[in-house]
Amino acid sequence: SRLDEGLRPVIVHSAIAGISSQLDGLLEQVAAGEQGDLARPIIECHEALAAELGVDAHEILGNYFGELEQLMVGVRLVREVSYRVHAKVMAMGELMATTLGAAWLQQQGINVHWYDARNTLCSQDLPGGSERASFLSASCGFDADPHLQSEFSALDGVILTQGFIARNNRNETVLLGRGGSDTSAAYFAARLAAQRLEIWTDVPGMFSADPHSVSGSRLLKKLRYEEAQEIASTGGAVLHPRCISPLRRARIPLFVRSTLRPDIDGTLISIDSGDDAPRVKAISRRHGITLVSMETLGMWQEVGFLTDAFKCFSDL
Repeated sequence: SRLDEGLRPVIVHSAIAGISSQLDGLLEQVAAGEQGDLARPIIECHEALAAELGVDAHEILGNYFGELEQLMVGVRLVREVSYRVHAKVMAMGELMATTLGAAWLQQQGINVHWYDARNTLCSQDLPGGSERASFLSASCGFDADPHLQSEFSALDGVILTQGFIARNNRNETVLLGRGGSDTSAAYFAARLAAQRLEIWTDVPGMFSADPHSVSGSRLLKKLRYEEAQEIASTGGAVLHPRCISPLRRARIPLFVRSTLRPDIDGTLISIDSGDDAPRVKAISRRHGITLVSMETLGMWQEVGFLTDAFKCFSDL
């Protein structure tokens, strides 16, 4: 449909549902010394999807299957998982899913170009950041990239790339954290100066409350960037909070749409929520959080006050 409209789609795709969690569990099992072909369920999941799509899994993904098994041999030998290996293994979910997707689109007669997101998304070294965060919860720059725009403009058809993964300045694979595909899409949109970003998910937009818990919750048709950021940060699971900033700075509108109900317009997030927007936008709920609020003149210019104040929590 987007091609028929004269647009040039860039698809940012996640792993198959559940595969990231399976890869994470696989690393834990192998590092703990469990024996057997522990990667088999992951391989079989991709084989099953490939069969459903009518493509040859081993022809397309055989190299990935072999690499995954070799990485598990290394983890089993040393009985530990470095952050570097963790990122490399977790990235395989996106790499395998997009490789399958590209093969299927090509089979449908759509001209598709598979693109490695690590070619353009490079993480930034943050002051005081830990090694773990640098590999497993990295952040990337999102300034407009004329070189990338020129490169993609020269390609006809559809460009298919991965969410969740990037590289560092040593060309090592890093991750953007769980839910990072939203963030990857926002990075690409900002770097490409895209006309718009569409996030397709299993719900038809953002709601005034969790529709599974609150009957009568309403679809929010329009939101400002700031409002969407607040909802995402305080419990809304539809969007990752980090995906808003690149779009807000570049003023790129975001459409949240449902793959199950593509006929519904969903939610538009932009610089203006409209004049008829409700004054109360949404109610969020979080579990397992304790809020401690302190206000006293004793805090004023008192070095170490918070350290002393929170000593009472040290044994909890």
